[in-house]
Amino acid sequence: MREYSIATIPADGIGPEVIAAGQTVLSNLEMRLGDVKFTFQNFNWGSGYYKKYGVMMPSDGLEQLKTFDAIYFGAVGAPDVPDHVTLWGLRLPICQGFDQYANVRPTRILPGITSPLRNCGIGDLDWMIVRENSEGEYSGHGGRAHRGLPEEVGTEVAIFTRVGVTRIMRYAFRLAQSRPRKLLTVVTKSNAQRHGMVMWDDIACEVAAEFPEVTWDKMLVDAMTVRMTLKPQSLDTIVATNLHADILSDLAGALAGSLGVAPTANIDPEHRFPSMFEPIHGSAFDIAGKGIANPVAAFWTAAQMLDHLGEREASVRLMRAVERVTGAGILTPDVGGSATTREVTEAVCDAIHSSNF
Repeated sequence: MREYSIATIPADGIGPEVIAAGQTVLSNLEMRLGDVKFTFQNFNWGSGYYKKYGVMMPSDGLEQLKTFDAIYFGAVGAPDVPDHVTLWGLRLPICQGFDQYANVRPTRILPGITSPLRNCGIGDLDWMIVRENSEGEYSGHGGRAHRGLPEEVGTEVAIFTRVGVTRIMRYAFRLAQSRPRKLLTVVTKSNAQRHGMVMWDDIACEVAAEFPEVTWDKMLVDAMTVRMTLKPQSLDTIVATNLHADILSDLAGALAGSLGVAPTANIDPEHRFPSMFEPIHGSAFDIAGKGIANPVAAFWTAAQMLDHLGEREASVRLMRAVERVTGAGILTPDVGGSATTREVTEAVCDAIHSSNF
């Protein structure tokens, strides 16, 4: 029996709904497989915790999480709490504190879900977006001075280090090498940002020499948005900075049909610390509590978690069940259906148990 301890942080908005759905699906996988066990421990951190205690998580939060095999995260953000407080108070301290430097976001069109791109169907859009997740534009360096005065100034310093850029490039090239097309696109903005981004480009060239079998090209981030929408078939694996990939991966999720189906993994590739897995969608307070949140992104990110834990069979089984359900038209309203969160979850659980794989 292989046992895994999972820390769940449902957090805000629809986070508790989709994480609960994900736990249900993982528990059904456990029953179906028979040789794996998941133990969940819930951490009630987030905006509610902040309103009560003035912090998004306790000061020893990372120490509490350190012993787990993985972290399953919902969504963070509340209308009455500033976004920079929620982000820098919970999600980013975990990503940076556990050096989860590779943010990996798969994107493809699932059966039964229609892309807003004309004539773009299953197989036409199949990407892996790798986001540098530890520095760049989200390093947290900068400040404000002379607040409220005419001469007030705010600075936000993007930090690019040789070690940070090299390791994310190697990760992206290895990922591209493992995929059938062996194709990588490096996103940059070195025409305007002539220091950090030129170094980014230079290191990409250096690392590329280690992977002669990978075909790679370079795109300016603004031109990349055009290529993603007009020539999606020309892309496969993509690597970009913290900010650029954050923006492009949301575009990718929308092009695949909905952010409600888009997953992400915050990975420590060296397995020194637990990695964290979360759906891309936000807390979506406008639909929280209505029972219509799309759980597919939470299921897909659970499949990423299973892959990271070495449970490949469980990951494949889960995604086949998800695709069977979406292909049957059991969809939540964000992707044109009328099913509830519970109905989609139950259908995926049924598909897990009825599969012969």
